[in-house]
Amino acid sequence: MISSSNKQADTLPLDGVMSGLMRRYSERVPDVQNVIDAMINEGIIGRADDIENDHIAFRTMGVPNLGLASFEKIFLHYGYEKRDEYNFIEKKLTANWFSPPSPQYPRIFVSELRVHELSAEAQQIIHRYTDMVTSDPVDALDLDDAPTVDQFLHQPLWNTPTLADYQTLLKESEYAAWVIYNRYYLNHFTISVHNLKEGYNTIDEFVAFLERRGFKLNSAGGTIKISPDGNLRQASTVAQMIDAEFAGGDVFRIAGSYVEFAERRVLPEFQNIPANQIGRQHRREGFETGNADKIFESTFTTQTGR
Repeated sequence: MISSSNKQADTLPLDGVMSGLMRRYSERVPDVQNVIDAMINEGIIGRADDIENDHIAFRTMGVPNLGLASFEKIFLHYGYEKRDEYNFIEKKLTANWFSPPSPQYPRIFVSELRVHELSAEAQQIIHRYTDMVTSDPVDALDLDDAPTVDQFLHQPLWNTPTLADYQTLLKESEYAAWVIYNRYYLNHFTISVHNLKEGYNTIDEFVAFLERRGFKLNSAGGTIKISPDGNLRQASTVAQMIDAEFAGGDVFRIAGSYVEFAERRVLPEFQNIPANQIGRQHRREGFETGNADKIFESTFTTQTGR
């Protein structure tokens, strides 16, 4: 399922939070509906809810009162469990993934910029905004109130940056520039390709379908990113550009969010299990630093500008 929106009743706060995230993300990223419409038109799925959401991703700033230490409290409250940590040396990022309380929910991938590793100028710009947050905002939330949490994830935590500050950050860290403007906005959701019908249930077949349909895909490190064990294969669209209004009224087109696609292959020890009995527990779990490193670049100018 990609969303529990439009249902009569969301049974848990997590359902309401996921509904809000996917609704706002879909409204802001036309490729979400475009991909779904193409899949329906091709006969791959009958409706959007036929899609399994492999994972969703968020970006954060590693500064006091924010970052992973703050953000993770939301989903740990809903029963998610913190898993592996990943280090992206060049991009100066740390990330963790979180496994869901039950299989109908997506995994969550949260990354954090190690702000202290940036130049003094970049640090000064970031802190000019984030220092406005003087206590952990998650501590003030009623996490059982889904509408409040949904609103929090879509509200600004600091002032809108100036275009000059955004462009200065963009030169040093495109990740920093993305977060200073977009804040906690959902970075992407991910279609589980392996659960689609035959002919489309490998990443190679699905990428070929997307390319036939004219979607612009992230080419960093190759269109298909493959883990060393060969069992996690990923691709993504290039982030769609949005007209962003900066402090003072300047308008500039910047990278928004994108859509990812993942194939998790059945692990060798489960190869003899009938296909109709294969579950998440039988497939490659977790993430891969090399793959994720290139997926991050879906919002980078090297991709959006080509």
